[in-house]
Amino acid sequence: MPIKADYHGPGDLPERIPVFPLPGALLLPRGQMPLNIFEPRYLAMVDDTLRDSHRLIGMIQPDLAHSSNADKPELFRVGCVGRITQFAEAGDGRYILELTGVVRFKVVEELAAITPYRQCRVDYAAFLDDFTARKGEDEVDRDTLLTVLREFLKANRLKVDWDGIERAPNEALVNALAMMSPYGPPEKQAMLEAPDLKTRAEILVAVTQMDLAKKRTSGDPPLQ
Repeated sequence: MPIKADYHGPGDLPERIPVFPLPGALLLPRGQMPLNIFEPRYLAMVDDTLRDSHRLIGMIQPDLAHSSNADKPELFRVGCVGRITQFAEAGDGRYILELTGVVRFKVVEELAAITPYRQCRVDYAAFLDDFTARKGEDEVDRDTLLTVLREFLKANRLKVDWDGIERAPNEALVNALAMMSPYGPPEKQAMLEAPDLKTRAEILVAVTQMDLAKKRTSGDPPLQ
């Protein structure tokens, strides 16, 4: 679902946002992320967010490798803010959401909030290009990306809507493949922090090629 709000620059967004730390979760500008919310603190976060006209949640990964507090792990310094564009209540008390990515942010500081969920003051200035849809598409090596995707699908015995993939613009294709990729938090963070779409595609290709090479040499079974 498209966003029914216009974001032209940092001035259209709040500096203080709620954040949802989730390992392996990658949200990118104009990408769609489904979320299944069931923890009480995040149910409260959604309730508060829906009362706010912005309806924004910052998706960010916890930096578990450098955290000593499992209950409140350190956060990576870069995340992506998304707007709630779909919302439904499940009969068992869960919320089913879809976030649409708006722009990446850098964490300036975590705030001493009284809410059960975490909040941060953030800065969007380093990611002004995110406000321009399809920025840098012409620089993406689409042929290489699709070649590696074919190899990945074949190695893992997966099928996709190939016609849909071939019709997708480069930004939508690169970002969707990055978000859906089965790689770990470090790889996801590298793709998030890529300076442009071309670099993000190159990281995705390189990580996938390394994964395929590892499977060929180790005899690992395909993904289930």
